[in-house]
Amino acid sequence: MATFKELLKLSFKSEDTEEWLDVHFTRPIGLAFALLWNKFDIHPNVITILSIFLGVGAGWMFHYTDLWSNVAGVLLLMFANFCDSTDGQMARLTGKKTLIGRMLDGFSGDVWFFAIYIGIVVRLWNQNIPFTNIHWGFWGFLLCAVAGFGFHSKQSSLADYYRQIHLYFLLGKEGSELDNYEQQRKIYESLPKNDYLSRVFYYNYANYCKSQEDRTPYFQRFFRQWKEEPFESHRQLLITNSRPLMKYTNLLTFNSRAITIYITCLLGCPWVYPLLEITVFQAMYVYMHRTHEQLSYYLMITPANLDND
Repeated sequence: MATFKELLKLSFKSEDTEEWLDVHFTRPIGLAFALLWNKFDIHPNVITILSIFLGVGAGWMFHYTDLWSNVAGVLLLMFANFCDSTDGQMARLTGKKTLIGRMLDGFSGDVWFFAIYIGIVVRLWNQNIPFTNIHWGFWGFLLCAVAGFGFHSKQSSLADYYRQIHLYFLLGKEGSELDNYEQQRKIYESLPKNDYLSRVFYYNYANYCKSQEDRTPYFQRFFRQWKEEPFESHRQLLITNSRPLMKYTNLLTFNSRAITIYITCLLGCPWVYPLLEITVFQAMYVYMHRTHEQLSYYLMITPANLDND
């Protein structure tokens, strides 16, 4: 029987893409919960649903201005993240992977942050914009809407795409979740008309893949070229040169955002978080995107006969 350390190691996708905080904090706690709840035969989907309620609860607590409500919000969001880690580990340990599970897993994080943005809007509504006598009001709503829909969602989706690209070239198709629009659209079109749940999922997921592909034209061209002639030199070049970008894919996902929310809410300046989304996080996104596209262009024009050098 595998030890806890062995099970924990199996839950990591790769050393390149794992964050220090997840390796040493989130994943071990998530695995401990997974092993505990698995003894009671609790389905991973139940844990995911629990994480949604915890994340929404965190957003609600962040709308308060007192310290202890915000501490409660921090703890709720931390436990929501533990549950998110737990459900994936449980699904891998037990083989209980379902379409509903995939839908809930993708949906849960979006709901957490939607609730948090709403909490920040409500909290700011009757407060003054710093150094003015003007209430945030609608401006707070606009700031959070732009940060969430205009920046956050695009940053997260492309960060996840680059991580899956790296895993694909590092571990192969089985080690990644690198899907494409054409493939997912075909699945959608093949489904019976009365299979509403599956059709909704694959329709939205196909469009999600398309939004990633539309923003990475040079990678798409290189990838088509590489699939026709999968030279090892190109694979190694991509792995080596995309590895430094993995820290940006990690920074643009959950942990750095959560820590920023914790700090700004506890310090009583939650408006700083959406501003950082629009400025600092967006600067990282632009750098990551530009660098990966430049790498893809270089690989696209680099002679494939490097394997013979």
